[in-house]
Amino acid sequence: MYSILGLSVQTGGNTMSDQEKRQRKPAIGYTRTSSATNVGDDKDSVARQRKAIQAHANRAGYKIVAWFDDPAVNGSDMIDVRPGFMAALEMIASNGVRTIIVETANRFARDLIVQETGWKRLQADDITLIAADKPDSFVDDTPTAVLVRQILGAVAQFDKAMTVAKLRGARERKRRKTGDKVEGRKSWIEQGQEDSEKGRKIAKMIAAAKRLESDGLSLRDIAAGLDKLGHRNERGVTFSPSSVKSMLA
Repeated sequence: MYSILGLSVQTGGNTMSDQEKRQRKPAIGYTRTSSATNVGDDKDSVARQRKAIQAHANRAGYKIVAWFDDPAVNGSDMIDVRPGFMAALEMIASNGVRTIIVETANRFARDLIVQETGWKRLQADDITLIAADKPDSFVDDTPTAVLVRQILGAVAQFDKAMTVAKLRGARERKRRKTGDKVEGRKSWIEQGQEDSEKGRKIAKMIAAAKRLESDGLSLRDIAAGLDKLGHRNERGVTFSPSSVKSMLA
């Protein structure tokens, strides 16, 4: 989803003149939030990401002309299966904006391969990607910049793996202590088997997804089909292709 905003930008407590606003370079702000299993309501806050992006835009002389969001999209999802990012590229193709600003490199992609291949694709299309916390991380193509970018991607990947391992370890410790089985997040199939209103709704949704799959539709088209049928994720937006894939697994 995206919104075009007319932003009143202030620096040093004074509103910029109309001439200063006109001189600012246009850019698109992009946010990505991971799945709802993340701990803490603020961990992947769109508001926080937008604030950081806007702050960098103010400092660096950019004007955010549009915002594009990808809610509940994994950092390992390729950019061509992200509805919000692809919508941003469509807008870029039509309006001439050549800059996308993200909060951090791992907001663009948490997986190193996805990050590098996605950045290379943008570079080939003459699109500049800027991380607000480290503005040069995607701009330069020197050996040092590439190394730093790859290290940041590897650290993000490692951090995610460590979080998953810690949660799994906590469940195992509780199981040994109490003797009870401690489950992680249930699969879509398991949720659809529950004898509850929610379980029946999920079962109906999975059945619809399988029907759409049998028609030869792509994951993105299946997600759009589910949206038309009123099946959306816990945030009330269209499912990501990766979520659809897990439903069909």
